[in-house]
Amino acid sequence: MSTKPTSNTAAESVKDSAQEEIYAKHAKVYPREVQGIFATLRTLGVVVLLGLFYGVAWLTWDGHQAVLLDLPGRKFYIFSLTFWPQDFFYFAWLLIIAALALFYVTSLAGRLWCGYACPQTVWTEIFLRIERTIEGSRNRQIKRDEAPMSLAKFRIKATKHAIWILFSLYTGFTFVGYFTPIRELSLKLVEFNLGPWESFWIFFYGFATYGNAGWMREQICIYMCPYARFQAAMFDRDTLVIAYDEERGDPRGARKKNAVPGEVGLGDCVDCTLCVQVCPTGIDIRDGLQYQCIGCAACIDVCDDVMDKMGYPRGLVRYTTEHAMQGKKSSILRPRTIMYTVLLLALTFGLVYSISQRTPLNLDVIRDRNSLYRETNEGLVENVYTLKVINKAEEARRYHLEVTGLEGMQLKMAAKVVQVPAGKVLSLPVSVQIDPVVLKRAANEIDFIISDIDHPEITHTEKARFLGPVLGR
Repeated sequence: MSTKPTSNTAAESVKDSAQEEIYAKHAKVYPREVQGIFATLRTLGVVVLLGLFYGVAWLTWDGHQAVLLDLPGRKFYIFSLTFWPQDFFYFAWLLIIAALALFYVTSLAGRLWCGYACPQTVWTEIFLRIERTIEGSRNRQIKRDEAPMSLAKFRIKATKHAIWILFSLYTGFTFVGYFTPIRELSLKLVEFNLGPWESFWIFFYGFATYGNAGWMREQICIYMCPYARFQAAMFDRDTLVIAYDEERGDPRGARKKNAVPGEVGLGDCVDCTLCVQVCPTGIDIRDGLQYQCIGCAACIDVCDDVMDKMGYPRGLVRYTTEHAMQGKKSSILRPRTIMYTVLLLALTFGLVYSISQRTPLNLDVIRDRNSLYRETNEGLVENVYTLKVINKAEEARRYHLEVTGLEGMQLKMAAKVVQVPAGKVLSLPVSVQIDPVVLKRAANEIDFIISDIDHPEITHTEKARFLGPVLGR
């Protein structure tokens, strides 16, 4: 008898199942509350991170907000440090360090960032706690959602969403408070005098928080987060991941408490499915490592609790490595971790040293582009520039300007000594004149040198071009 029709039927069945999975409506995940050491660590992470986010915005430092990104003033305060747009490369440098740190942590401990520190995880955890406080346990939530709408159900749901929305709006308010001084923002809010852009961003980030943490939750991690897709490139067999010990746990099955697994012909897994019920992304860790796993370790906590009740050893689900699961030795020191360590140390040291050595003075030279050059009545060649003198210090400073690079150059300006208020930018029109006989080429490099009169060790040199005719051509 031919098996071809059976094969076709099986293929069509697989195809139908795949299509059904693709087009199936997303089933809401109801994570069960869990207690344990990793749950405590997650709670600690939430308290610390949200405490920093909501608290630092209200701190003051030397008369200004401790952390303030003043876009209109083009100044960025980070405690005792003040950064300017010219310092933007420090931000790019910091982003590179952060990316490498993420790769480094991932190569060592898998998705540790996702499970404990990712904003999506942190805010979702808060929203889940609000939901459990108002709606009750997982089973009560499922039962209520399956029941028809009633006045009691509407009241409970409305209360939950009202608190979610208020919390989200406060999150948006705090976020905007890092760009507009938060005390000033508070007064505007009380007086109903918020500007259009401030109002827009408060509602925008509030809506994003409400949608991501209240409604989308695990869908952000599964479908939208790119990190879940390329994390496998940073994993190897010595990476710490959450894994189910299949050799010890299978075959699975229910049994009486304190039953000896070998005597009942079963493994240690009692098939209670609690590991699935506590998972915030709704996966079954017993199916192996999956990209949806965010490494929160909720399944470890609940499984250890079940093992304790059954009188079995803990660790059926645990943090481990692929090599350890195979009985081989795991190693922290390997080429990729050594490389990440060296790069991180070098980049971090370089950033700290660069910031510590930066001077509170900057000079931008903008050449007048309306004319290449012009001749004065004395027969000299003149180029016109606009100098932007930036005083990054917290007090007014006096500066001396000079120009070098060509013999006999003259710097023409209103005064050779200029005073710039604290944290301000002074626009200074100047001109440079020279005898055309000195010019050997059409474009010549010159240097503008600015020095702090009261602090002679502080100087800054900025290169510019001087254009003119070349006599004898």
